[in-house]
Amino acid sequence: MLQISVVVPVFNEEESLPELTQWISRVMHDHGFSYELIFINDGSDDNSWEIINSLARISDEVKGINFTRNYGKSAALDAGFKKASGDVVITMDADLQDSPDEIPGLYSMVTEGKYDVVSGWKKERHDPLSKTIPSRFFNGVTRWISGIKLHDFNCGLKAYRLQVVKNIQIYGEMHRYIPLLAKWNGFGKIGEKVVQHQARKFGYSKFGLERFLNGFLDLISVSFVHRYKKKPMHFFGFLGSFSFLTGFIITCWLIFEKIYGLSKGYKVREITDQPLFFLALVALIVGVQLFLTGFIAELMTSNQSKEIEYKIGEEINFEF
Repeated sequence: MLQISVVVPVFNEEESLPELTQWISRVMHDHGFSYELIFINDGSDDNSWEIINSLARISDEVKGINFTRNYGKSAALDAGFKKASGDVVITMDADLQDSPDEIPGLYSMVTEGKYDVVSGWKKERHDPLSKTIPSRFFNGVTRWISGIKLHDFNCGLKAYRLQVVKNIQIYGEMHRYIPLLAKWNGFGKIGEKVVQHQARKFGYSKFGLERFLNGFLDLISVSFVHRYKKKPMHFFGFLGSFSFLTGFIITCWLIFEKIYGLSKGYKVREITDQPLFFLALVALIVGVQLFLTGFIAELMTSNQSKEIEYKIGEEINFEF
């Protein structure tokens, strides 16, 4: 069995691929590792796939997966994880900002330190403030919500035991929350290693500020799904009960107030003339709807799971 699988998502990185491949090969041979290098071409519109093909013809360790279009980093990692067969799976970006020289240290932490996941921490970064400041804020909020004490959830350089990547499902922007997904699936020994961050040598960053917004939305989503996936009625039922009970109490109060006023001979308003009546009516209706949502969600959770959708156009150097 292979010792290491290196999984590298690729999107328009034709200049860096030959150098990255040579660098990884040198590190692996210097340390006597058996390995495979899996490139996932995520719908690049440059010559990335042609470069991967040429590299695969030279070296059997180089393998490639070609998506029919751009599906995102999470889909690329998921495809690579499904194909990986090494005892330890290393992920890194293709832009040469992640140093392959970190691989032996990451491998050692997983195999000798018995970690399930080891996340890289780019303590000293070569990025503009427009990336570093939002990243620090994002990491702080993620640490607070997840309870995992990592400094850099966004770092693409990570190491996993093979069992971890075979037992998690990632989609959307979930690739930055793999440590959180691993923890929730019973792989709780999560470590961190300070890694070298290289200045970008070719091209430009493919990620904009919108990734942070998408990341926060996915963090809320994955937190909600983890807590209520098997018991959605607990969430919707609570909200429905609160809303229905609020509307019921308001309605009873309006009725009591009118009956009491009539018994005393006071002049009272019609119940339907009071804005509070319509608030109570809305609360009752919303409560019933939330209950129905909970019941439907309970039925769906027993029959459906979230599927990752992507189309693979071609594969090279994989055994079928």
